[in-house]
Amino acid sequence: MQKGLIEVLLLAIPAGLIGSWVVLRGLAFFSHAIGTAAFPGLVLADGIGFSPALGAFGAAGVFAGLTALLGRVKRSSTDSITATVLVGCLATGVLLASDVFGSSSSVDNLLFGSLLSIGGNDILLAAVAAVLAIATTVLFGHRWLARGFDETGSAQVGNRHLLDGALLVVVALTVTASLNAIGALLISALIVIPAATIRLVTKRVGLQLAGSVALVALEGTFGLWLSVETNAPPGATIAVASGVLFALTLAVTRLGRRRSRAALAVALIAGGGVIAGCGGTGSDSGQLKVVATTTQAGDLAAQVGGDKIDLTTILKPNTDPHEYEPRPSDVTAVADADLVFRSGGHLDEWTEQIISDSGSDAKVVDARRRRGARTRRGRPLRGRACRGAGRGTRPALVA
Repeated sequence: MQKGLIEVLLLAIPAGLIGSWVVLRGLAFFSHAIGTAAFPGLVLADGIGFSPALGAFGAAGVFAGLTALLGRVKRSSTDSITATVLVGCLATGVLLASDVFGSSSSVDNLLFGSLLSIGGNDILLAAVAAVLAIATTVLFGHRWLARGFDETGSAQVGNRHLLDGALLVVVALTVTASLNAIGALLISALIVIPAATIRLVTKRVGLQLAGSVALVALEGTFGLWLSVETNAPPGATIAVASGVLFALTLAVTRLGRRRSRAALAVALIAGGGVIAGCGGTGSDSGQLKVVATTTQAGDLAAQVGGDKIDLTTILKPNTDPHEYEPRPSDVTAVADADLVFRSGGHLDEWTEQIISDSGSDAKVVDARRRRGARTRRGRPLRGRACRGAGRGTRPALVA
């Protein structure tokens, strides 16, 4: 959960800054399309086995290059060219996923992302995107502003192809850094919608840049908290929160009342305070807290432990473990657990990521291994430590 929050706060910087330029330049559809167009790169990376970020960035670069090339040789609107190239990218991704690699089981994760599976490399990529967004905004911000207001008469501020290319590269990197967190289909929730929301309130560029960064951080934090409370996917929750706030802001600004706008600003600040104060408390029943990943592991743990354990089973009946996306409640349960009982093998590989992200010190039992219980770092437990893993239960549970 902590890694997810760090990822959201880091992504707020490039998403807010670059999102403002995207809205100002009228590239909202392009930024959404470039995230979706990264889909074939993600499928290719998943099928061959190299970095998803590299595959996504490569696909985004190809999409941006084709769009720019067709824009020079064809007299069509930018949206028409973007839509044409986007269809080709999506068709390529579908063919790769269904006929070449057969990776349909991971398509959902590629399309919608998961803040609960964020790793160190994702955080590093978000930090790089943040630094690059700040640097390019300082270097090219006034030139992008001139291009936004007068594309034909802004040649004196610099080479327009270089300026446009720099913006597209930063957009592509920001989108790539956001894919694991929010997914290819929901990329607008971070880059476009918050900047468009702030644009409804102020036309001053400086305020829009700062406000967009703050709003992305606020919506991301609120969405992550709400997903934990409702046990919903974080990416979709953030997208819904972003869309609802945009709709409310639009409704208020349409009234044309300054007091309403001031009230909205106060509400945003107050919302941040509410989020910061949100928290939960738990209770301890004195039972051994056991988390089982699959229904089979849960049934075995229940038979062995009986009323001596407080059992939580992650997978529900008729749920495919290969396509399962961990929920916030899973991370919370593992964080509080004394013992994690998993089926092992490729059936529930996502367990390792949950244990790592939760910071749990629970002892892990892998049913497919005969070396007994392990710590979350993979070290076997022996002697008293191993017997302590099953305190209150029969030794068969941890042997």
